[in-house]
Amino acid sequence: MTSPTGPAQRIVFRPRSSKWIIAIAGTVIGIGLVGSVVTSGLPALVTSAPLLTVGAAAWWLFWYPYVAVGPTAVELRNPLRTFEVPWAALIHVDTKYALKLVTPGGSFTAWAAPAPGIRGTHTGKPEHMQHLPGSSYGAGGSVRPGDLRNTDSGMAALLVRTEWERQVESGLIDVDTTEQTMVIRRINWLPLGLIAGLLLLSVATLSVQ
Repeated sequence: MTSPTGPAQRIVFRPRSSKWIIAIAGTVIGIGLVGSVVTSGLPALVTSAPLLTVGAAAWWLFWYPYVAVGPTAVELRNPLRTFEVPWAALIHVDTKYALKLVTPGGSFTAWAAPAPGIRGTHTGKPEHMQHLPGSSYGAGGSVRPGDLRNTDSGMAALLVRTEWERQVESGLIDVDTTEQTMVIRRINWLPLGLIAGLLLLSVATLSVQ
């Protein structure tokens, strides 16, 4: 259900494979930590920095990134930087290689919404290209593989285009402000600091072994 000024709640999209990758990484790390304690005792946890670094890297690359559709903007959180693209700044949504939001001031690609490879393209079915937002279709009603709703880029694009078109049709976007509307860009200092700290700790740990 939506409100007159935007979606009733912020919708966050992550790749469907993220949960599996994090679950596998967590299991492997857990087994490794338990094995170290069993064989070497609790002091072995002090030297577990490399294992924790692998887990943190998996979280940073596969769970931390997302595409968030909100009432005022689309947020693309990538591993290094986050981009907040206001609806008024958006002029095109592309999915050739990944979800890409195009604005007058540049284009911004979502790490969390890659386009499918050959295998992903071949798993598409006719129903995956039906009932998509109008801007998803090209000449003759064609649909790019990255727009299929069974793909990461396609599902993210579906969420973005649906809300974007709703706002346009409702007159909520002032097209006269498109050129002046700024995209907010942030460096993700917190996770970068965490990864850097764990890497340094890992190097120090390995150097004394």
